Amino acid sequence: MNKVRYCKNCFMPNTKPGLILDEEGICQACRHAEEKKSIDYNKRFEELKKLCNKYRSNNGSYDCIIAVSGGKDSHYQTYVMKELMGMNPLLVSVSDPFTHTKTGRHNFQNIADAFSCDIITLNQNPDLVRRMMKIAFEEFGSPTWAIDRAIYVFPIKMAIKLGIKLVVYGENVSYEYGGVLENKETYSAKDQINNDVAKKIDFDFWLNKGIRQEEINMLVYPTDKEIEKAELEPIYLGYFVKWDGYKNYQIAKKYGFRSLGNEWIREGFIEDYDQVDSYAYLVHPWLKYPKFGFGRATDVVGYWIRGGKITRKEGLELLKKHENSLVDTKALEDFLNFTGYTVKEFWNIADKFWNTDIFEKTDGLWYKKINNPWEEDYIINSIEEKAITNL
Repeated sequence: MNKVRYCKNCFMPNTKPGLILDEEGICQACRHAEEKKSIDYNKRFEELKKLCNKYRSNNGSYDCIIAVSGGKDSHYQTYVMKELMGMNPLLVSVSDPFTHTKTGRHNFQNIADAFSCDIITLNQNPDLVRRMMKIAFEEFGSPTWAIDRAIYVFPIKMAIKLGIKLVVYGENVSYEYGGVLENKETYSAKDQINNDVAKKIDFDFWLNKGIRQEEINMLVYPTDKEIEKAELEPIYLGYFVKWDGYKNYQIAKKYGFRSLGNEWIREGFIEDYDQVDSYAYLVHPWLKYPKFGFGRATDVVGYWIRGGKITRKEGLELLKKHENSLVDTKALEDFLNFTGYTVKEFWNIADKFWNTDIFEKTDGLWYKKINNPWEEDYIINSIEEKAITNL
């Protein structure tokens, strides 16, 4: 790998899978944020109304499925579809088998209660998740693969089973944040199974690791032919409304959503309202740090800069304060309790995934080769600053 480069606007590194920096050193997520300023979202909102009218039920039955977790974005999606569009959604969720926070339990109950919606939840087999988690962690450093995969598969399977054609997801993560899918905006979510969240893995891999075919049926995505036959219309709500996680949070609070507050002060996190459902799951996003050289703080700083919540200078100060190599203590503790690893076993496995293009090991500890990568000359050079100002 060549020298790690950072977006001159939001600090996201080019080590993120699929992220591209253009000739001016700006990532596609920031370019897309600029494009949004010229989009007529009133017109797109009318397009959403027409789409909803196409699938609206006239007999009281469910007319759409919303894939939810209980989080702020789930609240916002349900608010738009139920309160603004007048639809009768069925909420569909996948529950991970980890220890859940009090806040997470409240929010999950609240989303159904606040919007008077039915909710169907897949409670995954803990033993299967545990076995697949250990394999996925040890083999490719993505321990929550089975959970993430189910989150994408279960709503589509339920839509086919129940004959509900409209399936609503939140944002297109590749377009919104930069990613591996084609670099263009579309309302169709038919291709989202191919993004990097639930990596495509040949199922023979799992069978060869001792996982039985009958155990993983809920992880097998329906074929294009099955989806076409069912006439499914999976959509990104973020195409029709300007997607902003912080704005979603503000609206969600009005309907009873709660942030973590003092329940859990998370290491390496800036905010307290995202990914608040369970403890052990956060080991997965932490693994971005050894693999790609950035953590959750960089993600959030990028969101806030692109959304206009903070300036680039303020983002830099937040990164200096919060971005680090620490895995949250409670998250690790719950992860170890669930998997059965010892602390030593965990770190021996995690050790395999440190990116030696970014880090070097000294006296048993990993250090960045560049101590303060955000302060490199190409970021603070006055000519580059002018380019940022004109973004």
